[in-house]
Amino acid sequence: MKLIVGLGNPGAEYARTRHNAGFMAVDRLKDRYAPGAMARSKFGGLAVEAVVPPAAGGRGEGAASEEKCVLLKPMTYMNLSGQSVGEAVRFYKLNPEEDVFVLVDDVSLPCGKVRVRAMGSAGGHNGLADIERVLGTRRYGRCRIGIDAPPAVIPQKDYVLGRFTDEQMSVMDGALDRACDAARVWATRGITAAMNRFNADGPEGASEE
Repeated sequence: MKLIVGLGNPGAEYARTRHNAGFMAVDRLKDRYAPGAMARSKFGGLAVEAVVPPAAGGRGEGAASEEKCVLLKPMTYMNLSGQSVGEAVRFYKLNPEEDVFVLVDDVSLPCGKVRVRAMGSAGGHNGLADIERVLGTRRYGRCRIGIDAPPAVIPQKDYVLGRFTDEQMSVMDGALDRACDAARVWATRGITAAMNRFNADGPEGASEE
């Protein structure tokens, strides 16, 4: 069992805001791999089990198998995301370094760019900071989804809680697909394969057929 977490805030007022890019990615994963399944209230969030099919192999990569994953959206609000993640990790007895992958918005990346990391600092992101606090480690996989830096005249909090512009949404659709592809490669081939495949320069990155 592996855990794929999308970060965001619950409630209609936050739907499709920049800070909810992680929620949007997990919703797309559910549409791909668990269509019609009902998410359950569990671990202080909404959870659904999905079977992720093996990603195609790259050069030098062997065969891969399908992987059973829990797709989780914490309902704790962003700053307490670690509570939900920690409950799921303890319940399934997961190793964060190998079994946890977080999809998260990032103001330091251009809108539409995705970047996969095996570990790292929270970078000022309160959701990641709380996960690190609860798990006691920075060593867990994450896919950062670029949402652009805020203009100088807009406070960062207001920017991330605002909705994407039409121009941003035109590139976010592809970014969410790539984030889902990265989660699939991570789940079935591991973090190194995901980093190698999705950390190419340019917003187009890579895609998984």
